[in-house]
Amino acid sequence: MSAGERALHFVARPLVSFFYRVHALGLEHLPEGGFLLLPNHITWVDAIVLQLACPRPIRYIIDQEFYHKPILRPFLRTVGCIPIDVRHSRSAIRAATEQLAAGEIVCLFPEGQLTRSGTLLRLRRGYELIAQHANAVVIPVWLDRLWGSIFSFQGGKFFTKWPKEIPYRVTVAFGRPLEANAADIATVREELLKLGEVCYSRRVSLDRHLAEECVRGLKRRRFSTAVIDGIDNSELSRAKLLGAAAALSRFLRKEFSDPRIAIVLPAGKGSMVANLAVTLAGKVAVDLNFTAGRSANESACKHADLRVAIAATQFIERVKDFPWPQRVLKLDELMPRLKLRILFWWMMSIFAPTRLLLRLLQVPKRGGHSEAVLLFTSGSSGKPKGVVLSHRNIVGNVSQFRELLDAKKEDAILASLPFFHSFGSTVTLWYPLIEGVRIVTYPNPLEVAKNAALIEKYKLTLLLATPTFLRGYLRKAEPQQLRTLRLVITGAEKLPLDLAKAFEDRFNQHVFEGYGLTETSPVVSVNLPDPQPTKSGEQVQPSSRLGSVGKMAPGIAAEIREPETDRKLSLHETGMVWFRGVNIFEGYLRDEKRTADVLRDGWFKTGDIGRFDEDGFLYIEGRLSRFSKIGGEMVPHEAVEQKIIELLGFSGKDERLVAIVGVQDESKGEALILLAAVDVDLAQLRDKLRDAGVPNLWIPKKVCRVDSIPVLASGKLDLKKCQDRAFETQAVS
Repeated sequence: MSAGERALHFVARPLVSFFYRVHALGLEHLPEGGFLLLPNHITWVDAIVLQLACPRPIRYIIDQEFYHKPILRPFLRTVGCIPIDVRHSRSAIRAATEQLAAGEIVCLFPEGQLTRSGTLLRLRRGYELIAQHANAVVIPVWLDRLWGSIFSFQGGKFFTKWPKEIPYRVTVAFGRPLEANAADIATVREELLKLGEVCYSRRVSLDRHLAEECVRGLKRRRFSTAVIDGIDNSELSRAKLLGAAAALSRFLRKEFSDPRIAIVLPAGKGSMVANLAVTLAGKVAVDLNFTAGRSANESACKHADLRVAIAATQFIERVKDFPWPQRVLKLDELMPRLKLRILFWWMMSIFAPTRLLLRLLQVPKRGGHSEAVLLFTSGSSGKPKGVVLSHRNIVGNVSQFRELLDAKKEDAILASLPFFHSFGSTVTLWYPLIEGVRIVTYPNPLEVAKNAALIEKYKLTLLLATPTFLRGYLRKAEPQQLRTLRLVITGAEKLPLDLAKAFEDRFNQHVFEGYGLTETSPVVSVNLPDPQPTKSGEQVQPSSRLGSVGKMAPGIAAEIREPETDRKLSLHETGMVWFRGVNIFEGYLRDEKRTADVLRDGWFKTGDIGRFDEDGFLYIEGRLSRFSKIGGEMVPHEAVEQKIIELLGFSGKDERLVAIVGVQDESKGEALILLAAVDVDLAQLRDKLRDAGVPNLWIPKKVCRVDSIPVLASGKLDLKKCQDRAFETQAVS
């Protein structure tokens, strides 16, 4: 270190340390000699923060345009920066190689630019040239929590933000060394994402109790509207919602010792109050799928030991075949009796300091890995499973979704997805409670005309739906009704491209596909609008890509593994997708075998086949259960269905008309059966498929005519019933 550097470090380090508290992880991974450092790039001060974390001086490779700015050049020369001209990079590579050979640390930001979305961008190949030319060890490094600071682009602008805290706490994690020949783009991206997951999972706030997060969220904007009930247009302010839930929670805590309480209500203010009250009472909310049928709910109640349910008289009359437990609390009868208590807790919600209110409500200081919510899977491939979601899971996934969505104060969500669905539970229940986003509820997503009228009336900006529900908007909604929407996100099932195009053509609204599972709390990834260019001709960083399910939320690591052997593959290869992160569930309720099948050393085996591209977009090519192994080749059912839909002239705007099912076949292991809700001539279909160049293994062996294709309430294919229909066909033949 030169005398100039020592003087600069002596003055600058204490000054910068006043504003930043940097915690370094993995310093033991740093070699003694020279090596190439590859960090993610979030803010204008990344280099300063990184130097605070590293015990040795770092030589940064920096764009020549910035290096030669008069105000910066003396400083950059003093700290030994290496200027690079991307069009003539040989001199920079040579200079970097010399520094590495001299035992120095050389740092290159492989993304080449600051992120505008908080996610990891495409890694440029320049670092590979330096590493291989110098035969240098590569160290990936992750800078965490800088997104949202005044020097990041969070909120769509640099600098013009108030600091969230001073000093600002940052974590920097150094990864294990990679040899130059092993540090390809896919490997470095995978390692960076893993470091990001380690950092994210260490955030102290993620261990808070879900009830505490809700109380803090509702207290922040206590006089603003929390929820508007789309049935009667009644409103609840955030403080009043908290007051009503607090009063009910005290009643539940006093009257019932049961650890879990069932909630059997559609999306509405009553359901919101019930869920929040159960959580404030220190109990587990279990929203039951009242559309699943009697046997499925009997199984759920028995499996979860549910003896108490919260419902409403009017709704009980609608679901007459529901297997109600021993005690049923009717909100319409109970809440009027709690009127004085509601008034008291409403006033406390307005005037009491947050810490005092939390103490009075007896909210635990930590939630952590203890059970917070129990959801039963849709049962698309068999008997529904009880998915245990912890406080960390829900609080973490809300935090991840917040960073992805970056909601504005004026945003408002249509909450018509049922809360027994993981998408509805996290995104339209817990997320708005914690983040202060106004919602308008409606109990049935299939009543599209009424939902569209609510969007128009309340100028809603966010619509979350499944492709099945979007088809209804094409038939029953008018373009002007959806004009205030700024974001339409779909999930739960594959988005047909022709449906997305038809929706955009009619409503001038682009549909953004996301991906998640009940076991991932559920949000994993989502496509989002590309940032607007700040000047003419500027190339923007893509935030969406056709055919993908978007970029992963922060704090999630991924691996691609061979489906049959679990052998690790490159992220760019196609295979089984595995995830690790704070949002990964705790296991299936009382089912150690199934839990062990999918959870291993913190990694979750999704059952989905997919891959990543070089920009980090995730492509899901289908569930493993929706592939057939025929003649040793994996045949994707969804791809076959899409080809048949295209050749027969069906539209994604229509209801589901065909489904492919795999059945056992003596000669080739499996054979494909086509379930069709319309008449299909198999001979003609085979000719069309062959003419289109479809492989023979992909051509269905039989057609099974059915009245309708079995689907679940969410619109997802009911694989179990489809399989049953196919077996019935086999038995008859």
